[in-house]
Amino acid sequence: MPTLLVMRHAKSSWKNRNVDDHERPLNKRGKRDAARIGAMLARRELLPHAILTSSAERAHDTALRLAAETRLDLDVLSVEPSFYLAGAGEYIERLRWLPDGVERVMVVGHNPGIEELVETLGGQWERMPTAAVAHIALPGATWSTLDDDTVGRLRTVWRPKELEDERRDALDLGDGHSRIE
Repeated sequence: MPTLLVMRHAKSSWKNRNVDDHERPLNKRGKRDAARIGAMLARRELLPHAILTSSAERAHDTALRLAAETRLDLDVLSVEPSFYLAGAGEYIERLRWLPDGVERVMVVGHNPGIEELVETLGGQWERMPTAAVAHIALPGATWSTLDDDTVGRLRTVWRPKELEDERRDALDLGDGHSRIE
C-alpha cells in the first residue's frame, strides 16, 4: 500500500529582506526542526524511499537535512521545480509518475498547496506549520492511478512544537522510565 509523507518546509530566515523568495534559506530553528523530524521518522521506521522536494532553497535544504540526519542516500532525492508554490493538483500529477513499486514517498513543499494536498488525499484539513509532516495511507491506490478522487486515510500529523512538548513530558516520570521511543 502506498504511503505518502507530506512535509511543509522548515522555518525560513527573513534576516535578509533583499533575498528573492525562492532563495530564502532556513533559519536556525528550521535547520534544527528538519533534523528532528528526520530523527522522529527514523524512530518510527517511516523513512521515505523517495523524496520529492520543491526547488526553493528552504524546501531543498529541509529535504537535505532530513536525509543527512537519517543517513538516507541522496539518490532518493528529486528536486521538483513545479512544486514551488504548487497546488494539490501539481503534487498529485508528479506523484503519478512514480513507479508503483515505491512504497513510501515524501513530498516537501509550501503552503497553501501542502495543506490542500493533505485535505485532498487525507480527507480532512489540517494545519501544517513549518516542518510539519502528515502521514497518509493510500489503501487500494497505486501511484499511477492517484487523482483528486483518491480516498486516503490521514494517520497522523506531527508538528515540531508538539514534538517539543512530548519530549518535555517524557523527561522525568519519576520512575526512571520515558514515554519517548
